[in-house]
Amino acid sequence: QVQLVESGGGLVQPGGSLRLSCAASGSIFSIFAMGWYRQAPGKERDLVAHIRRNGTTWYAESVKGRFTISRDNTKNTAYLQMNSLKPEDTAVYYCNAGYYSGTFNPSNYWGQGTQVTVSS
Repeated sequence: QVQLVESGGGLVQPGGSLRLSCAASGSIFSIFAMGWYRQAPGKERDLVAHIRRNGTTWYAESVKGRFTISRDNTKNTAYLQMNSLKPEDTAVYYCNAGYYSGTFNPSNYWGQGTQVTVSS
């Protein structure tokens, strides 16, 4: 069992920045690929970024150049740095501990979700 606890969401103005954290329990964090998803009301949950065990990253086109995913295995934590935020980035953000096999494969290990609201 893996427990994921998210933090860092909040209200920010357009053009602002937020840094989300996803802290995992246990000592096996390093075996997982980590992904960040987001879901707006009435919309599907979409993958926005993921990072493999070797540090290779992927980003959805909508966030390329603005978001950065990273991980610190010594702290069992994954991060999503979000810059130049836009109102359309407003959503609940979820982290997931999965694995990579050509694409990111989510597991049933989800964070509780953290709200990001971009509004003036």
